[in-house]
Amino acid sequence: MSHAEDHEGTRRDFIYYATAGAGVVAVGAAVWPLVNQMNPSADVQALSSIRVDVSGIEQGSQLTVKWLGKPVFIRRRTEAEIEAAREADVSSLPDPIARNENLQGEVPASDENRALDETGEWLVQIGVCTHLGCVPLSNAGDYVLDSGVGGWFCPCHGSHYDTAGRIRKGPAPTNLPVPIAEFVDETTVKLG
Repeated sequence: MSHAEDHEGTRRDFIYYATAGAGVVAVGAAVWPLVNQMNPSADVQALSSIRVDVSGIEQGSQLTVKWLGKPVFIRRRTEAEIEAAREADVSSLPDPIARNENLQGEVPASDENRALDETGEWLVQIGVCTHLGCVPLSNAGDYVLDSGVGGWFCPCHGSHYDTAGRIRKGPAPTNLPVPIAEFVDETTVKLG
């Protein structure tokens, strides 16, 4: 074997490695846009968390905001609404689970486990009926108090929710879900 033949082998190896390296770079450059398109867009990421000013909500009324394409009910309840919600026997509810993303595990659907704050004045829940995805009407249905406030009713199929957003009557299988929410200051609720 001559020195020239040994030199040829080295050049050939270099050409193979260079071609393979260029091929890997080309495949990576072609695949990256396909993988990157599966990431959420900037507008979706911006809406994954919103802040809502609740300073203008009077007791007995609610604000409906759109978050992640769904209506969210932010309700400032009256003492009578809180009392009615806390009197309910959790074991008699069609869905005894709180459905609160702020709590770990399957906790009971007591009013304390569904309210946003310790006093129970604030209730935040996704306003989509758990039966077929309709939007329930507030201050309607069988769980409206004598004062004319409280409860939700889905007129499409007759689901009735009490003053804590728990299913009490009708075809809906579960309570209205409570999303991740917190007070960031006295007048601002952060969703997500």
